[in-house]
Amino acid sequence: MASQAGTVLSMQDYRERRRPRILRIAPELDGLEMLYSNDSAREQSFSLRILFWGLREDGQTVGMVPWLRTLIECPSLCDPLNGHFVGYHDPGIDRVFHEAPPHKVAELQSAAEYFRYDRQTDGAIIQELPDLLGTHAALTHDRFRSFLLCEVISWRLLADGQVQGMLIDPSRLKSTPVLPGDACLYPAASNPDFRYYFQHRVANKIKQRDPDTMAAIYTLIE
Repeated sequence: MASQAGTVLSMQDYRERRRPRILRIAPELDGLEMLYSNDSAREQSFSLRILFWGLREDGQTVGMVPWLRTLIECPSLCDPLNGHFVGYHDPGIDRVFHEAPPHKVAELQSAAEYFRYDRQTDGAIIQELPDLLGTHAALTHDRFRSFLLCEVISWRLLADGQVQGMLIDPSRLKSTPVLPGDACLYPAASNPDFRYYFQHRVANKIKQRDPDTMAAIYTLIE
């Protein structure tokens, strides 16, 4: 099985559809991946490391990855322009599976039962967890002629099920290290220059202005 983590960029923004909200998230700590394919290489599978597992209000547990402008549920990656979800992958034993691992299902269900929150206020913060994959947010005001890559420090789950990537506001930085919940953090999506999330491999190629990666980005923004 061919694998190329995070090197294929999608052709347009993912269009979020109405789905059951996420009630709780848990970090993926064992290197499990999402496998996907796209129309440019139908016989090849690509991999992207899973950031979180999320428990939905319909009882399903799904993997979640940063994808373009948001954090998506892996099975929802079904738009032909953005690729097709193939399954989950355990690279340690090279096993492909299609349901969340039982230990993550049990963890999330137990936590949701223990932590009960009043979800009447959509903006209420349910959880804030650190980013463990080196995710970066790309900020640009001139279509990537110039840009800034900012490390995502944490992800904040709100009562309405939205998950926000949190960046450092340098003007409010008081001390280091910056930890989840720090007052200097703000949602990436609130910055008008925010464009996309990238995992660290692609972010490093962007920093180096790798020609293939930059060409894919310019195609993406057209």
